[in-house]
Amino acid sequence: MDNIFIKAGDIYKDSRGSAMCIVTSNSGSVPGKIGTKMVVFDDGTIEGTVGGGAVESRTIKEALEVIRTQKPVHKEYNLGDDFAMTCGGNVSIYIEPFVKPAKLYIFGGGHIGKALAQYAPDMGFQTVVIDWRSDVFEDSDKVKYKQLRKPYMEAIDDIIYDESTYIVIVTPNHEMDEDILAAVGDKTAAYIGLIGSRSKVAALNERFRRDNILTDEQLKRVDMPIGIKFKAISPNEIAISILAKIIDVKNS
Repeated sequence: MDNIFIKAGDIYKDSRGSAMCIVTSNSGSVPGKIGTKMVVFDDGTIEGTVGGGAVESRTIKEALEVIRTQKPVHKEYNLGDDFAMTCGGNVSIYIEPFVKPAKLYIFGGGHIGKALAQYAPDMGFQTVVIDWRSDVFEDSDKVKYKQLRKPYMEAIDDIIYDESTYIVIVTPNHEMDEDILAAVGDKTAAYIGLIGSRSKVAALNERFRRDNILTDEQLKRVDMPIGIKFKAISPNEIAISILAKIIDVKNS
């Protein structure tokens, strides 16, 4: 790989999981030089190389497991003992997952949405508030989150959906909430939450199942009514209950 630091930005934007593999030491007749790097994606494709051959094939398999567990490993191989290669030699490879920053997309810039957006960046979330109403947004220099003025359904196409994506749906209209959920409910995401009373959530579940809008499995992963269950009343309290829930999901 020519320059991993140049390509790192693209890797973080890629929806696929990935891991970095680096040759940390070697001796004898081994193909990969110290410092050689390779990125492995969760579909098995690669960029760069750690020398090719059996060592690289094994490293790809190890990297896929690292992507699954999200735990780095350090592997040491003896070419003779581990690969029955007559040339001999030893090589060590460090494999580390690319841990993408958690991205929180809040549909709805009302009191709850903005309160959540104020708290979330301090907890490590790259936060975007989406709303089509110009009067809900504040001076961008005074907030720690990105403000996207756009119709909700159009903004859905701007989101990169992966295991680091968190979606909160708190628009001023329950029908809008349902339309957004119908559009994102089958997307890859770490978390999807929707605000609403228990009666509205029950009616939504029934209709979505009846009309085959989302499957049972897709509906079960939606956190609705949203947030950790405690006696939250004010917008700030409700925002804290939502934030507590997504932190719990992220850390689990």
